[in-house]
Amino acid sequence: MERRTIGAAALEVGAIGLGCMPMSWAYTGSQQRGDRSLRTVHAALDAGSSLLDTADMYGPFTNELLLGRVLKERRADAFVSTKCGLLVGDQHIVANGRPGYVRRACDASLRRLQTDVIDLYQLHRPDPEVPVEETWGAMADLVRAGKVRALGVCAVGARASRRPGSRMHDET
Repeated sequence: MERRTIGAAALEVGAIGLGCMPMSWAYTGSQQRGDRSLRTVHAALDAGSSLLDTADMYGPFTNELLLGRVLKERRADAFVSTKCGLLVGDQHIVANGRPGYVRRACDASLRRLQTDVIDLYQLHRPDPEVPVEETWGAMADLVRAGKVRALGVCAVGARASRRPGSRMHDET
């Protein structure tokens, strides 16, 4: 499979990734079969599709647990991308970009994924109650601590991530 690089650190990943959300969230329950999902992840890795994309909110939490079962055996084959910043409740989703939450969410994702490092950690959505620079600063601390290799954002327009004085575009 062709390879691509991600971020300033030029992390290498297969050109085709596997979005894991439907394996445990957002689609019909009949499509969420653990044994089939495990076989799918293994098949993707066998084909050279190293990027596995998940989030703590998928399930919630069950998607990362599922991937952790595969990563326990095949961590060297995978490029793990997960997200934080959204909390799922009954009939609603709430953004949470508080630095303390981001740190706790990362540690919990590491445990569920059964890994020592997350290759790409993304902010799922900005929290309108918390300046994005505060959230990004907490995420950058995770890189410095060696828990995360690279950072990203989802569902954030380019203008928001490139505001003058923003630290968001300065971190890997």
